[in-house]
Parts: sequence; C-alpha cells; structure tokens
Amino acid sequence: MAVERSRRDALVMAAFEQIADRGFEGLRTREVAGQVGVNIATLHYYFPTKEALIRGVVDHAMSRFRSTLTPHGSSPAQLRDHLRAVRKLLRDEPQLGAVMVELTLRSARDDTIAAILRETYAAWHRTMRGLLRHGAREGGLSPELDSDGVAALVVATLTAMMLPTITASPQADLALRQLERWLGLRPAPAASSN
Repeated sequence: MAVERSRRDALVMAAFEQIADRGFEGLRTREVAGQVGVNIATLHYYFPTKEALIRGVVDHAMSRFRSTLTPHGSSPAQLRDHLRAVRKLLRDEPQLGAVMVELTLRSARDDTIAAILRETYAAWHRTMRGLLRHGAREGGLSPELDSDGVAALVVATLTAMMLPTITASPQADLALRQLERWLGLRPAPAASSN
C-alpha cells in the first residue's frame, strides 16, 4: 500500500512539474510515466484519464495551501496567519502559483478542469467562511461581517496573488495588510528573544 501511495504521489509530482515548467499544453502522460520509471499502463492504473491526473495535481496544490491553516489559536489569528502563510508559500514555491494559474487559464476552454477548479475553490471558500463565522462568534471579528462575501474576497485576493506579476510585486503585501486592517486582525505577537 505504501509503495502504491508513493508511486501515485510521484506521478502527481511529475505532472505538477511538467505543468509548472511547460504549461498544460506541455503535459505528456508518457513523459510523466517515464520520469517515474513506469509504463503508460501503470500510470493509467493510478489515473485512468488525464483529468484524473489533473485532479491529483490540484489536490496536491491545495494540500500545500491547506498546510498554511493552523488548528490552534483564535479564528481571527488563524485567518491572519493563513493570509501571511499563503503569501510566503507563493514566494517560496512559485511553481505552485504557476500550476494553479495555468490550470485556471485552461479551465476557460476545458469544462472538466473548470469543474475540478470550481469544487476546489468552493471548498476553500467554505473554509474561509467558517473561520470568519467563528471569528465573529468569538468576538474577534465584527458580528455584522458578511462571512460569505468576505470569504469570496479573501479567496479572490489570494488567488490573484498566484499570478507571477502580482506575486513579485510589493502591491501583494499592501493588499494583504489592507485586508488585515479592514478585517480588524491584530498583528501577530512578536517572538520573544530568550
């Protein structure tokens, strides 16, 4: 079972890297299989269609974004930390944004990829909406906050930051700081120097 999981993950990473390096049009399943050291039939055992492989790539990318959510602290602190961690993640792993932008562009011409991304962004939206609702109940955010609308704004802002021209610009940091101020999120406490 661990070997199967490892092989499946290796196929996803090979596809992820191809999309990051060459775009969706450069994704070749035979090359993905060859890069992992398996034949195309083995790739199809794990991913019967190219769309299934793309779903694996998107799942991997979203797991990277989910890794920025911390399970501790107040909801407002979790939200603040998520915003900052996503910004850092996109700077540290530019391939992540490149892959998501590439798939988003492709989704305009591919209904299957569009459906995958709609599901993905809907899940991210629900997570943000939950944090906002909890934050309002805890008193750390305004109780009048439209959690659905603000969740959409947060996801849209973070999604825009995946664009290479935005990721590399100082406006991305300005946008996040403004979003934090608008939400009334307190700055993270300074680390103690023991």
